[in-house]
Order: sequence, then structure tokens, then C-alpha cells
Amino acid sequence: MNGQSVAAARPPVDRRAVAAAAITLVLWASAFVAIRSAGREFSPGALALGRLLAGSVTLLLLCLVRREGLPPRGAWPGIAVSGLLWFGVYNVALNWGEQEVDAGTAALVVNVGPVLIALLGGWLLKEGLPPRLLVGIAVSFAGAAVVGASQSDGGAAAAGSPVLGVLLCLLAAVTYAGGVVGQKPALRHASPLQVTAYGCAVGTVACTPFAGQLADELARVPLSATLNMVYLGVFPTAVAFTTWAYALARTSAGKMGATTYVVPALVVLMSWALLGEVPGLLALAGGVLCLTGVAVSRGSLGALRERFARRSPAAPLPDERTAGSAAPR
Repeated sequence: MNGQSVAAARPPVDRRAVAAAAITLVLWASAFVAIRSAGREFSPGALALGRLLAGSVTLLLLCLVRREGLPPRGAWPGIAVSGLLWFGVYNVALNWGEQEVDAGTAALVVNVGPVLIALLGGWLLKEGLPPRLLVGIAVSFAGAAVVGASQSDGGAAAAGSPVLGVLLCLLAAVTYAGGVVGQKPALRHASPLQVTAYGCAVGTVACTPFAGQLADELARVPLSATLNMVYLGVFPTAVAFTTWAYALARTSAGKMGATTYVVPALVVLMSWALLGEVPGLLALAGGVLCLTGVAVSRGSLGALRERFARRSPAAPLPDERTAGSAAPR
């Protein structure tokens, strides 16, 4: 099969889905910068509830503007699973875990999530486990580990419990994976906006036990912390989770999970640009590995090679008079 027939067999790239995924990754990376500030002022449960409240209000208003009603009955099991696990438990566990262990350890443990998504997607969603996806995930996970090592302070948090922190981050990884795999079937019945809006609402209801903490803390935290919390709800939650669902509806859960390995590299660059935290060579090398692994898992490197081959002049066919002597014997 020549390069042109391989290119013809490859499904066309959905540019809107690629753009949606890119928006998600940039906003999720920005969330780490906002959480660093808001997390110093809010307790884990209060921050999760405040973020989800802001996200739910934004999303439900969008549903009203777009006149999107309640999701069909078939979408609700997936919405409930993703809302409880990903919007609810994940946010609380991650916020709490990052207070117990250093950033490097948290990043390493949470990045088990895309591996679990690939495995669960291959098993429960029948997506299979393409070797290219597994290789890409392995390369990206190695990159995330390198980025985590560059941020680590030796595994000891300032005033936390390392064992509890690791368990909480592992819980965040498991609930993240379960939420993504639960969300995928719901997108067959409802729009990305519906799935995201009502999933966020389910997560908000699950976090209502922290309402008292949120009310107490809102009365005493600085305005900048409250604005960071609102930002987390409107952009990394309402906008980014909707664009994520849009892209997830158009590709496999495993590939979307692998794409999130771009986030550690973006966090390094954003911390450099916005916080003045100059990354070391180890962090930069890890970021390159993350990006390379994502390209491998998505098949981008192969597509680039094919495009280059199509643009290169074709090799001349052997002359009939020399064809016999040129053939291997």
C-alpha cells in the first residue's frame, strides 16, 4: 500500500474536535496556577463546592440560552457516574491530596489516570488497546514522572501526611478515569453541553456537605482568592469540560486521556510566564517527552511522515532494461 492509499484510508481529522481539545488542555493547565493561590485560602471541600457552583450556574445559563432541556433518559446513568466521580470526588480528593504531598508526587500519582482510562476504555467501551496508544502513554507517563521529579521536594509536604496524600491522589486518578469512561456513553444520547452541565450539577449536589465551610471561608478570604475560585468554575470547569465532552464524543476515551499529558508541559510554561518560575532542564526534558508521547498516541508523527512523503518527489521506476538485474535474487 503506497502513501496515498494509506492517507485515503486514514479518517479525516476533525479540526473542530482538535481545537476543542486544545482549549481544554490550555484551560486545565491554567487551573493549576489558579489553584495554587485559591488553595492557600480555601479548604479542599469548600474550594471544590465553590468551583462547581460557579461552573453549574454558568453551564445552566448556557443551556437556557441555547434552549437545551433535560438530557434524554439514556444519558443519565453516564451523567450520574461522571458527575459523582469526576466533578465531585475527584475535585475534593485532588485539592486535599495536594495539601498533603508535594506537587511532584501529586502530579506523578494523578497521571496514572490516563493509563486507567486506556485500560478501562479498552475493556468496558470495547475501544481496544492499539500498540501505538500504549507506547505513547508510556512515553508521556515517563515525561510526567520527570516533570514531577523536577518539582518534588523529596516527597515530604510542609505539614501533611505523605501516605494519606498519595492515597488521595490515587483516588483522584481512579475517579478521573471512571468519570471519563462513564461520560463517553452519555454522549451518544445527549449533547456535550447537556452532559457537562448536568454532570457538574450532580457534582455540586455531592459537595453540598461542605456548604458551611464555604460560607465561613468566603467571609474572611481575600477577594483575589474568591475571584480565582470563580475563574476555576467558569473557565477550567464550565468551558473546558464542555469542549472536552465535544472532543470526547468524536474520538476514543483512550486517545483523549493520553492527550491530557500535554497539561504538565503547559503548566511548566505557564508557571514560567505568569509566576516567574524558571523551569530547569529536567522539567523541560519531561515536557518534551510528554508532548512526544501524545503525538505518538494520536498518530501525529505518522501523519507528518506521510505528508512529507507525499510532498517529496516520487522515486523513478526502474527502466525495463535494468529491472531484471536490479531485482533481488
